[in-house]
Amino acid sequence: MRVFLKINGVLYEVEVEPRRLLAHVLRELGFTSVRIGCDTATCGACTVIMNGRPVKSCNILAVQADGAEIFTIEHSDEVMDRLKEAFKRNHAAQCGFCTSGMLLTAYHLLKRGVKSEEEVIEGICGVLCRCTGYQNIINAIKEAAGL
Repeated sequence: MRVFLKINGVLYEVEVEPRRLLAHVLRELGFTSVRIGCDTATCGACTVIMNGRPVKSCNILAVQADGAEIFTIEHSDEVMDRLKEAFKRNHAAQCGFCTSGMLLTAYHLLKRGVKSEEEVIEGICGVLCRCTGYQNIINAIKEAAGL
């Protein structure tokens, strides 16, 4: 099937098998920041922003995303740039495997107007990090949100 995906502002026309997962298609298009950690929508490493909301791309068929607008961490705007800088300053990444999913989840939180540390903690609960212990990630998101 032919699908059209607008990824980070660029329109892609892709021929996919109906059973192909969005995560795999994104990686094949060169967006290797989309990590595949579990293929069961448990870890959140594959999180992308699709039509303004964070989704786990290992749980969505590429054909379901036809016509969607998708952001990966290669997306650049003031909010994403502020988050990336806050992650650097707060040492919020160690191995980096969860970082793209965490950044995109945090991006959504900032875009919707996160107002407290509790909202940050609840908001990132869908992305597992096995290295940092979360505190530096929480601190980075709070800094980027101005909390």
